[in-house]
Amino acid sequence: MIDKQTSTLEQAVAAITPGSTILVGGFGDIGVPLRLLEVLAAQDTNDLTVVSNNAGTGELGLSLLFKHGRVSRLIASFPSQAGADYFFKAYDAGQVEVELVPQGTLAERLRAGGAGLAGFFTPTGYGTELTAGKETRVIDGKGYVFERGLTADFALVKAATADRYGNLRYRLASRNFNPLMAMAARHTIAEVGAIVPLGSIGPDDVHTPGVYVNQIVECRA
Repeated sequence: MIDKQTSTLEQAVAAITPGSTILVGGFGDIGVPLRLLEVLAAQDTNDLTVVSNNAGTGELGLSLLFKHGRVSRLIASFPSQAGADYFFKAYDAGQVEVELVPQGTLAERLRAGGAGLAGFFTPTGYGTELTAGKETRVIDGKGYVFERGLTADFALVKAATADRYGNLRYRLASRNFNPLMAMAARHTIAEVGAIVPLGSIGPDDVHTPGVYVNQIVECRA
């Protein structure tokens, strides 16, 4: 019988080892698996490469990873937002290497990685410092840069509901980077608001099929 339920947050993140690459879903604080990140930050799991839209704010989520020195490399679109004080401190101290990726390019790199594609050509960033050293082509008179598909060891995502098979449904804007990241990781861990009986999520309402999810842990508000 398939049952991907994990009883505690600590058990859910236990498989994450030092040096892992982790995709973290969410946009700002919307759809971010805050509880999973809180527990991960409290564990002695360092030298992480984190892929996310931003770098967290205040004392929540991603910020805690930087506060406790867990991150050595960040791949993100918008890390320098107001309130990202722990990220700024780590970056200024030379503790974190940063790769900036335009937001649409980041999403497409994740989609390509999840689909098993090597990458794609995009006009975004062509001729700028962001694409220095990358393969470029001129197609029909327009410049393009080759961006590689992006995959990772783990994805931490947040969904509103799940069933024990791991089928996920997100709520409103929480359906941002989460579905793409769930597809692009070799091991996906989902923090969910409620685990519902099989059949409670209609086929058309499954945003991430359970085949992409390895563990689910219920975290009620």
